[in-house]
Amino acid sequence: MKNKTLAHSLLTEEDIYYFKEGTHDRLYEKLGSHLVEIEGVKGVHFAVWAPNANFVSVIGDFNSWDKTAHPLHVRWDSSGIWEGFIPGVEIGVCYKYSIESSVNGYCVEKGDPYAFRWETPPHTGSVVWDIAYEWKDDNWASLKETLNRPDSPVSIYEMHFASWKRDDETNDAPLTYREMAKRLPSYLVDMGFTHVEFLPMMEHPFYGSWGYQKTGFFSPTSRYGTPQDFMHLIEALHQAGIGVILDWVPSHFPSDLHGLAFFDGTHLYEHEDPKKGIQPDWNSYIFNYGRNEVRSFLTSSANFWLEKYRVDGLRCDAVASMLYLDYSRKSGEWIPNVYGGNENLEAIEFLKSLNTSIYKNHPDAQMIAEESTAWPMVSRPVYLGGLGFGWKWNMGWMHDTLEFFQKDPVFRKHHHHELIFSILYAFTENFVLSLSHDEVVHGKASLLAKMPGDEWQKFANLRMLYGYMFAHPGKKLLFMGSEIAPWKEWDHESGLEWHILEYERHQGIQRWVRDLNKAYQNTPALHELDFSEKGFAWVDHSDAENGVLSFKRKGTNPDDLVVVVLNLTPVPRDNYKIGVEFSTDWIEILNSDSHYYGGSDKGNFGRVKSYPIKIHGCDHAISLTLPPLSMLCLSPAK
Repeated sequence: MKNKTLAHSLLTEEDIYYFKEGTHDRLYEKLGSHLVEIEGVKGVHFAVWAPNANFVSVIGDFNSWDKTAHPLHVRWDSSGIWEGFIPGVEIGVCYKYSIESSVNGYCVEKGDPYAFRWETPPHTGSVVWDIAYEWKDDNWASLKETLNRPDSPVSIYEMHFASWKRDDETNDAPLTYREMAKRLPSYLVDMGFTHVEFLPMMEHPFYGSWGYQKTGFFSPTSRYGTPQDFMHLIEALHQAGIGVILDWVPSHFPSDLHGLAFFDGTHLYEHEDPKKGIQPDWNSYIFNYGRNEVRSFLTSSANFWLEKYRVDGLRCDAVASMLYLDYSRKSGEWIPNVYGGNENLEAIEFLKSLNTSIYKNHPDAQMIAEESTAWPMVSRPVYLGGLGFGWKWNMGWMHDTLEFFQKDPVFRKHHHHELIFSILYAFTENFVLSLSHDEVVHGKASLLAKMPGDEWQKFANLRMLYGYMFAHPGKKLLFMGSEIAPWKEWDHESGLEWHILEYERHQGIQRWVRDLNKAYQNTPALHELDFSEKGFAWVDHSDAENGVLSFKRKGTNPDDLVVVVLNLTPVPRDNYKIGVEFSTDWIEILNSDSHYYGGSDKGNFGRVKSYPIKIHGCDHAISLTLPPLSMLCLSPAK
């Protein structure tokens, strides 16, 4: 049925207006390939944006990849969109667009930027697909509203899908989406995590990029199953009460021939000038945020995952690289903005409009920024002058904390200020404390291997590090495997070293993380005011000589109070006095030195009595035994 087309378009004049204005947030409903029926004839409507093309056709299995068989027609409205209906094409058919540029005669075969499915790499074709799914997670709407609230406990398990666990028999093949659905939700519930965050699941040609160099902005990778299989995994997580966050990359894209780069023989999605269009760190292309159609493409992608896959949040990768024109560039390698500054004004406006769109359409979702600089008001509303994100990774806390904990305890008193510095800015943003994949790869060593001292001290330091993170203001994120304390750094080519749980000390770390999660969830003072200075007060931040740090976390109810004490040295401290408000018994709810977690079992027998003495600005005190390299958490008896 060569060249048969029917007068039909999914695109309205309103669609074209918003597309060209840069505000269309559901282009996935109109562009790409869509199964339709026209005048009783079933087939597929194709539409692709290629304004500088001279000729565009659809090639695929159905026409033996003949570029003359099914040409598309350019719209009359100067939108640059080519479209057409091809009867008889069915779900599962592989296809590409054959594009001949009007600028230089350049001819290329491109995948569909709006494809719902791609072939499994190394194959690079798009696949006609219907993403309809009958969802059975009836708790999803109320779950998202509860899990993502600022006063809710948020403990995120960050994971790389393929290297979490491998096939039980071969230990080689990654789990499929449906196999993961049988294992992951129950593990997360048992460990007490509230959310899971997947490193990018969108289709990407190079596995070693971990998904950060992606070509499928509307398609989950086919390596582990179909789009519906991925939906089933998300559904299973929701049924277990787990929120789902996806890493999403609006900052750059790869140069693969079948992808977005040089799409219609021109720099369509990227800047033409390499001083603005090339990301030097990753040798990839930077989106042209000043082009309205590109803004519509990215905004539609973000809304797509929240709408069609019902995820609960997106973590935007490498936001700092978007904000600064001179990011990772030397003098002379970048172009100043119109005011002579290094701020990328177009990217800033895009991020504001993106977040405005997301929170308008999905008010209970969260947009999370990985932003590594001191850019102000990243997680503040656009109407107040912010970028409009909901949360921001606290990269400063991560850097200072890891640097401190890697020091030999004998030197820590000289760096005490590094550990307390984070409180000075802890409430300037809605922070997520992240011990992420970036800290356990590329020769940086695992978190356990970073710790100083002998083996016992390494485990004790790691337990104290985790305890400090869960007690510090801010939501929490821990990369997979860190809960079992591997000696080796993460390797994306193999599964985690689950066999180390044969050893007591690794079991102890896992028990500690589980109990930290549960205490964090069950103790309002540890999470209700994560983003408010009302939820924190120092007891004593100046005892560097003894290597002791103490502070209070508070809930919205004045009776909800927790005292946290860190002994940053391997020297036990007896009769260490801490000022408290209440004349009552104090319950030791967490002790990282418990034998149950692999410690030396020093402590306070679960309970201490207060007595009247003025110290630390309080009228009462408790006298504590501080175990070596430990974190204690105490709350007043009720």
